[in-house]
Amino acid sequence: MLEELSWKVGGQQGEGIDSTGETFATALNRQGYYIYGYRHFSSRIKGGHTNYKIRVSTKRRLASADFLDILIAFDQESIDFNAKELRPGAMVIADEKFNPTLPDHAEAVLYTVPFTKLAETAGSSIMKNMVALGASVYVLDLPVEIFSGVIHDTFARKGQKIVDQNMEAIRQGYNFMKERSDGRPQLKLQPASGKGSHLFMMGNDAIGLGALTAGCRVMAAYPITPASDIMEYLIKKMPKVGGVVVQTEDEIAAINMIIGAAYGGARAMTATSGPGLSLMMEAIGLAGMTETPVVIVDTQRGGPSTGLPTKHEQSDLFAVLFGNHGEIPKIVLAPSTAEECFYEAARAFNLAERYQCPVILITDLALSLAKQTVEPLHRESVEIDRGKLVTEVDPSMQNGPLFKRYAFTEDGISPRVIPGVKSGIHHVTGVEHNEVGRPDESAVNRAKMMHKRLHKLEGVELEGSVTFSGPEDCDILLVGIGSTRGPIEEAAERLSADGYRIGHAHVKVLAPFPARALSSYTDRAKKVVVVENNATAQLAHLMRFFGVTTPAQSVTKFDGNPFLPGELYQQLKELV
Repeated sequence: MLEELSWKVGGQQGEGIDSTGETFATALNRQGYYIYGYRHFSSRIKGGHTNYKIRVSTKRRLASADFLDILIAFDQESIDFNAKELRPGAMVIADEKFNPTLPDHAEAVLYTVPFTKLAETAGSSIMKNMVALGASVYVLDLPVEIFSGVIHDTFARKGQKIVDQNMEAIRQGYNFMKERSDGRPQLKLQPASGKGSHLFMMGNDAIGLGALTAGCRVMAAYPITPASDIMEYLIKKMPKVGGVVVQTEDEIAAINMIIGAAYGGARAMTATSGPGLSLMMEAIGLAGMTETPVVIVDTQRGGPSTGLPTKHEQSDLFAVLFGNHGEIPKIVLAPSTAEECFYEAARAFNLAERYQCPVILITDLALSLAKQTVEPLHRESVEIDRGKLVTEVDPSMQNGPLFKRYAFTEDGISPRVIPGVKSGIHHVTGVEHNEVGRPDESAVNRAKMMHKRLHKLEGVELEGSVTFSGPEDCDILLVGIGSTRGPIEEAAERLSADGYRIGHAHVKVLAPFPARALSSYTDRAKKVVVVENNATAQLAHLMRFFGVTTPAQSVTKFDGNPFLPGELYQQLKELV
């Protein structure tokens, strides 16, 4: 019996590939298996090859598998494009409509199934993807009933007839495979152990949920792949808690709108990707100058320019740290799992208000859009910290009729009021200003204000800035960020099995950069290797820039795809 299995469905964009993969993955997740699902799609609405790859396992995995056990193909291109992943003994289940053939090198078994004809028998040709699901569960020796709850949840709003037709299509595929299998062995999975306890979500949804839990009540954004799902999630959820989502005319409007909302006292956020982040940079500087707490999500994709809008990359690290003009304090958080997306999104609002500065939550396409099994989230552990927000003004904070909003303090953080607080009137301007906000460009004031703002984060290393696993006195220390966590964990397992002592440090905060925490691990390692999805080894450069002196080698990938565990393992083997 198998501990894990890799399944993929492929076809033309617009053929229901996503819904097929989603239904399969959700059903298996509800059975208690750990799921990791990654979508390969092009930057157009319809047409062009797309696929959805699902990894089903009895233990948690955070990356796609290197191989395929089952390929569901709706066209010949899906077979040709994905055949290289088929491992010996794999099964290809293809629609007979296009007379499918396997490449000569493929050591797989081909089943031709009349997806379309069977779907028409069940009620409509559009349900051919349901027929494919039925064929899949037969070869996995699972009952069709595992789909009943998912199908009901998906189609109940369309009426019981549609629910019944979809279930009938699944049974048609199951029965056809049963009749035509000729006693060939099935790919049986070991029983799962987590039934009923697992969530299934992508990082974008977890970010939206974390923001709601933290008390975010204003979200303004302009749609952009791969960040749009955050806005779409919050459009559905925000009204239920009295909040508002505004789809703005562009990213400049979005960032300025949340600055205004935050000034008014709301917890506010926006979400974008690299091109949108560039447009926001001037206003991010305004938030830094006015010490207004805002949260910005940057979901990285392939650049520059339009680049690869639906493909994976981690090339915005320099941009989030150094993209704005001038110098302001900012915090940059980098979660690596969907759970961390939830908790770090919530923490982002606390940090923004505690330090009165912009907080950027940086993810990447794989983390944002890949769906994964998630352990139960504990919203009761999310605490609200509004920092030095005051509701009654101390007379000592007055300067005549005006409030010292930007008062010089020992830690650089001033008391903050929102409109309507008695005696809290003050000026707000993007020009350099004095303690009450009036413009003041004198050299003495400028130096004092710059020191005040930058002093907020001087010497600060946030809790949980680096996570570590493995022996501290390791032969090889692997360093990563974001979604490289999954491939690194598996590559480390394989290297450890080869006899190497492997450590894994994952950077969770880019600003303030955790040089001390990271150095405590790099200094003890015989070799340091930094793994990242960009062409210029940005994380490795940042380590050196911020004072991590241990020499490091880099393994990079920038073809639009995340690392696969086996691929990374082979590259690391060459270095060791």
